[in-house]
Amino acid sequence: MKVVAPETFTYKGGDRAVLLLHGFTGSTADMKKLGRYLNDRDYTCHAPLYKGHGVPAEELIHTGPKDWWKDVVEGYRFLKEEGYEDIAVIGISLGGVFSLKMGTEFPMKGVVSMCAPMVGRDVGRLHNRMISYAKAYKKFEGKDAEQIDAEIKLLEQEPMESLKDVLHIIEDTSENLDLITAPTLVQQGRLDGPDYTNSAPTIFNEVDTQHRQLIWYEQSGHIITLGKEREQVYEDVYRFLNTLNW
Repeated sequence: MKVVAPETFTYKGGDRAVLLLHGFTGSTADMKKLGRYLNDRDYTCHAPLYKGHGVPAEELIHTGPKDWWKDVVEGYRFLKEEGYEDIAVIGISLGGVFSLKMGTEFPMKGVVSMCAPMVGRDVGRLHNRMISYAKAYKKFEGKDAEQIDAEIKLLEQEPMESLKDVLHIIEDTSENLDLITAPTLVQQGRLDGPDYTNSAPTIFNEVDTQHRQLIWYEQSGHIITLGKEREQVYEDVYRFLNTLNW
C-alpha cells in the first residue's frame, strides 16, 4: 500500500503570520485543522514538516532534534522572507517545546504552548513512542502482523541515540523559560499524562510576562488540536492572537 506522506503547508491570509509546530512522531496533519481555522479568519499559517517525520520509523531514527529545530527556524525565516514582520508561534507536544524555545531566541509576537513536556521525561518513554509510531505506520502500510513483528524486532536493535538529545532540548528550554517576554498562552488537556499536566503550571509560572494564560481542557488528552474539545482550543487560540499588539 502506498502511503501518502504529510507535507509542509502554507495557508496565505493577511499580514499576521503564525508558525505551527507539530510534535515528535507527529506531523503537520496535527496542525492542519487549526491552520484552516485561523486562515479562515485572515491569518497566514505556515507549518513545517520536520525531517524524518511522516515516513517510516527506520528513517526517523536517523534524524534528531537538531534537524527538527533547523526546520523550525527555516519555517520562521520562510515567513520573514515572504515579508511577514509580525509572527506568533504555536506548537504541540515537542512542538510546544520548540514554540517556547522560539520565544527564548527570536522576537515573537506571541507564544502558544500546547501540552509541552518540561519535567519528568525519560528515554524509555520516548523509545516506546517511537516503537508505537513504527507499528502504527507499518499497519497503515498494510503489512501483516508477522511482518510487522519481524521489522519491529530489527528496529529495536537500533541504538536511537537521538532520543537523549530530545531530553536535552527539553531540559535546556525549561531552564530558559524566564527569557520569554512575549505574551504566552499555555493550553493543556486534563486527561494527558502527568509529565505534561505537571509541566503546564511550570511553564505558566516561569515565563517572564504579565500577558499570560493557562487554559485546561477537561475532556482532552494529548493532541488537543484533534480532540473532542478542538473547536474550543481553536477559539481560545484565536481569541489570544487577537489580544496581541499586531
